[in-house]
Amino acid sequence: MIRRLSGSAEDTDNSAPTQPTQEETAPPIQHQHGKKKSFTSAKYDVTRHSDTLDRRKVEKAIGLAQSSPNGSSPSSPADHRRAVASKKQLLLAPGQDIDRMPEPRSWRRARARSPWACSLLTISATALSALVLLFIVHAFLTRQLDPKGCDMCWSRPIYIKFSDFDTEHTRFASKYNLYLYREGGFDEDPKVKGVPVLFIPGNAGSYKQARCLAFEAASYYHDGIQQDAQALKEGMTSLDFFSVDFNEDFSAFHGQTILDQAEYLNDAVAYILSLYHDPRRSQRDPGLPDPSSVILVGHSMGGVVARTMLTMPNYQANSINTIVTMSAPHARPPVSVDAESVRTYKRINEYWRQAYTQKWANDNPLWHVTLISIAGGGLDTVVPSDFASLESLVPSTHGFTVFTSGIPNVWTGADHIQTTWCVQLMKPIVRSIFSTLDVHRPGQTKPRAERMRIFRRWYLTGMEDVVEKTLPQKESSTLLTLEDNSHSIMSVGESLVVRGFGRSGKPKAHLLPIPMRSPQSSKSFILLSDQLLEEAGSTAQIEVLFCSVFPLQHGQPSTLFSMNMDLSGDTSGSTRLACKNAASDVIRLPASKRMSAHPYDKAQPLSYLQYDLEDLSHYQFVAVVDKATEPSQGWALAEFNDKVDSIIETNLGLPRLLSFGLHLELPAARPSMTEIKIPALHSSLLAFKLHLGKQACGDEVELFTPLLRQYLSEPHESKYFVNVKDANISLHGVAPFMPPPLRAQAVNDGVSLQFWSDPTCNSSIEVSMNVDVPGSMGKLVMRYRMVFAAFPLVIVALVLRKQFKLYDDSGIFITFAESLDLCLKTSLPALLLALTFLAMGLTLSSAAPPRSDSTGWLGWGGNATESAIDFTKNDLLLGSQDPIFWFLVPLFGLMSVGVCVGVNYATLGLTNLFYLPYNFLTARPAWVRVEDVSGRSVAPTFAASSPRRRIITTCVLLFLVSTFIPYQFAYLDAVLVQLSTCTRALRLVRETRSGAHYNFYNYSHSMLILMLWVLPINIPVLVVWAHNLAVHWFTPFSSHHNVLSIMPYLILVETLTCGKMIPRVTSRTRHITNVLFFILAVYAAVYGVTYAYVLHHIVNLICAWLVAVHFSSSEVSLQGLSQILEGVDDRDDRGAKKRPE
Repeated sequence: MIRRLSGSAEDTDNSAPTQPTQEETAPPIQHQHGKKKSFTSAKYDVTRHSDTLDRRKVEKAIGLAQSSPNGSSPSSPADHRRAVASKKQLLLAPGQDIDRMPEPRSWRRARARSPWACSLLTISATALSALVLLFIVHAFLTRQLDPKGCDMCWSRPIYIKFSDFDTEHTRFASKYNLYLYREGGFDEDPKVKGVPVLFIPGNAGSYKQARCLAFEAASYYHDGIQQDAQALKEGMTSLDFFSVDFNEDFSAFHGQTILDQAEYLNDAVAYILSLYHDPRRSQRDPGLPDPSSVILVGHSMGGVVARTMLTMPNYQANSINTIVTMSAPHARPPVSVDAESVRTYKRINEYWRQAYTQKWANDNPLWHVTLISIAGGGLDTVVPSDFASLESLVPSTHGFTVFTSGIPNVWTGADHIQTTWCVQLMKPIVRSIFSTLDVHRPGQTKPRAERMRIFRRWYLTGMEDVVEKTLPQKESSTLLTLEDNSHSIMSVGESLVVRGFGRSGKPKAHLLPIPMRSPQSSKSFILLSDQLLEEAGSTAQIEVLFCSVFPLQHGQPSTLFSMNMDLSGDTSGSTRLACKNAASDVIRLPASKRMSAHPYDKAQPLSYLQYDLEDLSHYQFVAVVDKATEPSQGWALAEFNDKVDSIIETNLGLPRLLSFGLHLELPAARPSMTEIKIPALHSSLLAFKLHLGKQACGDEVELFTPLLRQYLSEPHESKYFVNVKDANISLHGVAPFMPPPLRAQAVNDGVSLQFWSDPTCNSSIEVSMNVDVPGSMGKLVMRYRMVFAAFPLVIVALVLRKQFKLYDDSGIFITFAESLDLCLKTSLPALLLALTFLAMGLTLSSAAPPRSDSTGWLGWGGNATESAIDFTKNDLLLGSQDPIFWFLVPLFGLMSVGVCVGVNYATLGLTNLFYLPYNFLTARPAWVRVEDVSGRSVAPTFAASSPRRRIITTCVLLFLVSTFIPYQFAYLDAVLVQLSTCTRALRLVRETRSGAHYNFYNYSHSMLILMLWVLPINIPVLVVWAHNLAVHWFTPFSSHHNVLSIMPYLILVETLTCGKMIPRVTSRTRHITNVLFFILAVYAAVYGVTYAYVLHHIVNLICAWLVAVHFSSSEVSLQGLSQILEGVDDRDDRGAKKRPE
């Protein structure tokens, strides 16, 4: 057996018998005669020169001991050991044995430090992190959950594919397809005949998701509009629903896919419009103009693609004027791992913002476009509903955002997919589209302003300020005749309470005088009833009229009115009133009874009217007409109240609200509707628990149980709580990372709480609201999911920075766990503290008013025509706009520590798992192994393959990256190769127990962890590419082919496969490594969430620097490159195979 010396005092178990140490192979100092000077370990070589000579003497003695004087081997192993020992003693002081020479204390400590070892501090931080993380996840899954009330739709779909929409029309014909939907039993004709509507599916969506919307449209037309002559006369007709098959493309992960889909859809719109010009494929009335525009309905990313269509070069002007989106992330990209996706979003949003900042309509290419964004609310766990906001993109004159929980007769949240099949939601969407139709116009829709009024009435509650009342625009249509001696005229300020209808056996009118306007007070009229309020002539039990005195002259005909309501009882004296019916302004509220559980329960809703006194200035009376002739159940409340009594303004600041909560008592003598405004509560990160005290009604049976509406004015989010006793208060208000509104708001109204309670109970109600800490913590999950793609890199960067620093100082590359322990004591707390102060400063600057001009930094580079609003001011760090959330920085830092520890041990476990089969398959018989002096066998684990083969393999991979495959594929390959390198390094460590091998193993393991954290940033684009191959779309990406984005990774990984340990850097250039990792840590914290894709390129730059350090120990030539790849020393023993140094 061949044996070698264990090592010198400087480096034990370092390498093969004739292999010099790393310190020996370091390049010499450059002198004046032209030799190369290395920045790695020049000083170190000089100080160790004498030790190197002594070591070579020892190795020479071992070589003499390996053979007998006649060239034969020793007769026995015992003789061999005695011969080696005798030669050793020639070189040592008397009484000193090299086999018993003590290793340096530093190496003994490094060996004792197992990669599995963990300090008490790290264990404590990890345990606390795990508890916090589990607490947050548990709260997300169990607290502040909105109820689910959507009903599933049922349909009989027929999909007609347009095979002739081929490559003559679009270059994406082989990848995407266009279908026409028909509902079985209603309309199965493949010819177009109505108004075109195009459904756009979202990320990984299906064209079949249009079936519920199309079914509702077909059934509504067949059962209603087709028999309504007035609706047909006004321009309503059937809808032709088209749907696009994107082969479930991942548009959320890839910006180029968004552009490709938008280009295809513009081609599809042109093709759809051409169908109506072809008599063979159209059955439209020839007297009607052919359609010139298509209505778009987009789900999820389909809504973003719909907006992108208007920015594309192949967009036909005015071919799109109405867009309705569901659960679409308009404000921000859902993930920021793709540079093209972030740039596409930025370009689209800037286009829309710039269009709506134009002074004149002729300069605005989007002036005719209306955009409605429907959000599902808290049930949507795929895309945060905050991202559906249009505040930063579209003015209220052209669009708005609404939540399903506030849409009349929907009153329930919806998850991401439910927005495509929720029956309650499909009805208002379809009816609102039908209401906007006008087939007599080429655009097939009413003018933009009229469309916006229609959409507001269908989607908003009706209590918003932007909803216009129809009463002032109406003409008096009812002539109400009453007895002169009627006792139904109530006194001014008196409230009307009606319990039961038809008790008098004949119709009866209750008149409420409208009070005079006063500048000292502001009054409003409200009416609430459990009866339906409908237009005149209906069979409703109750009718509400706003009347003024109409002195009809003798002999004057009353045919001026479509409705004549005579309640005079044939008496000679009578009063005539010209009245308007208020049914068109009725607001639907969910029923609230003792048995009510949810607002979406199948119960007849309440009818509610609300007018400011200014709206009633032309009238003298409000007539509540009981039209029932037989006794029936029901009730109605009507009153004029002062807004001072009905609106309660709270002046609590957010810190006080969080500390002590809100506690109020609503007085017994209060209006039927009371509103509590809380301006301090506007953050989407906070959740509260509200408790309403019991209302005592005495002997009277209460008309209804308390009803609560929680609402925000912008975006339009309303939630109803029926039969309320306890309620979860959460909102989608000011959210992290959201851009500021397009129109700056002077005051943030915050959340408001509206209470409807029975005033006849004459009892006070206690209202208390306290912060829900677990529920608030659960809100962090949806808003900060991307933090875990960026913040852990802060920890990993600091750990690697510490490892390299100690390695350059001492020559020991410590374990990941030990470096993390050192960071927890020093650099990590300091960095988190600095980031905390930075976060507080950013929130203060975000809350500052926008600049009055755009002169740029120090007055340079500005443009006077630019908007003064900075839409990126909330992109930094955690994107919070409130200083009270300063604690989130250390909180996420703590959780990232625990996650990094978990990933470290998972990587160790994975490496050990692969080690077992690798060791079994590559094990050699004992008699062919190489042994060192301590008897340990050493296998050639890192035997280098041909450098030519490695260079060719790398070049081929780079060529494929530049032409066909994205660089993300090469990155995945590099990660797998690095995992293999770690596995081989682990085997070498276990066989040799060498300190140098420990160095290499720790180095390769830490680099693997770094690459694993960058891997999630690259996986989404790789998934898109693999999906394209699966659908036989072989056109290469137009992006992600930059070989410089992957070359440093590949070269570094190839270098490590040879077992090449990175040289130490003892000169001033060692600070470059320190600075690069620090830059990575800071960028990951400050910009990582918004621009996660940049992290890949920063790590790529670090790899390039490490490659330069590796190459610095060899001559910069093709020969040096060969030596790096092969792991061969260039001075002594040139043919020996290299081990990790």
